[in-house]
Amino acid sequence: MDRKERDEQVIHQYKQDEQKMILIFAQWCVNNELDPFEVYRKAYPNQPTNTALEDAAELTLPPTEAHQISVETLLEVLSLFGNDDLAFAVNEEWSQLERKSNQ
Repeated sequence: MDRKERDEQVIHQYKQDEQKMILIFAQWCVNNELDPFEVYRKAYPNQPTNTALEDAAELTLPPTEAHQISVETLLEVLSLFGNDDLAFAVNEEWSQLERKSNQ
């Protein structure tokens, strides 16, 4: 395998991993009865609709059929991709959910 093929393979793997990160985010939102598009807009209010998020949202399962995803896992995955703004928005949503459950 030459350098160009290796570079292409790395890029391909990164894109696949990024898609998984987006799916984890979308599923976490669905599991917690949040709209992933709304949470995304809070993090990135000036960005157009994210087509990768649209694709991931179509793949989400109802909360009763999906595995639970902890907020810690989601935040770790987001940080691996340097997605700090979205991690901040997720953390804010999680704080609101915890306040509601403690009332």
